[in-house]
Amino acid sequence: MAKYHVLIPSAGHGARMQSVTPKQYLMLNGKPLLRHAIDVFEAMPEITGITIVIADKDPYWKPALLNQCHKTRVVSVGGETRATSVLNGLNAIATSVNADDWILVHDAARPGIDQAMIDRLINAISDKDVGAILALPLADTLKRADANALINETIPREKLWQAQTPQIFRHSELQQALTTHLQRHPTDEAQAMEWMGHQPKLVLGDLKNMKITYPQDLTVVAALIQASLINTKTLSLSDTGNL
Repeated sequence: MAKYHVLIPSAGHGARMQSVTPKQYLMLNGKPLLRHAIDVFEAMPEITGITIVIADKDPYWKPALLNQCHKTRVVSVGGETRATSVLNGLNAIATSVNADDWILVHDAARPGIDQAMIDRLINAISDKDVGAILALPLADTLKRADANALINETIPREKLWQAQTPQIFRHSELQQALTTHLQRHPTDEAQAMEWMGHQPKLVLGDLKNMKITYPQDLTVVAALIQASLINTKTLSLSDTGNL
């Protein structure tokens, strides 16, 4: 039976954050962004192992970041691009996973992921599927600009989705896709799979699973996570009152 493994590329810096410290190590609600995602996956019995891909000689990595973690390991094989880091990570774990095991690739800068989203993603795929990604249908009108930041075109938003992570694919198929198309610089795993002729599923994500890109995103995601915790506690109390 295929197992589930998590791969978190964490070798980038995130220049748009305007921070000396790489964004995956910035603090949010008392712990680094990266640790938020690790804690969610660590708590799920379905997840067999978690691999963090960091840059070689990463000066910001501290072993203490994995205190109390039991399924997580670190490999220092990060590359110049996200796709390279993911491929290097897949190669690093190749001897400890089966070819048909599922790999959930998740962004280190998405601390709002939760078990409900991961369950939704895992439950959406069957043995016949190539894989799936979390995503959100676009709500805003899209504009294409010219070189002078003038509107060139309005793009219909129907059937357009904003990709999130995790993105889940079988180890051997994702490894082959990234190896084949690495020089085309895929922006996510799904694109590499698409170039192989596959059609991954779209599974509903969540707004709080947004990627931290700009400094103000930290405040937004912190508020969304806090609101989600309050809603969860409210529902729990409501259920208790109905007993």
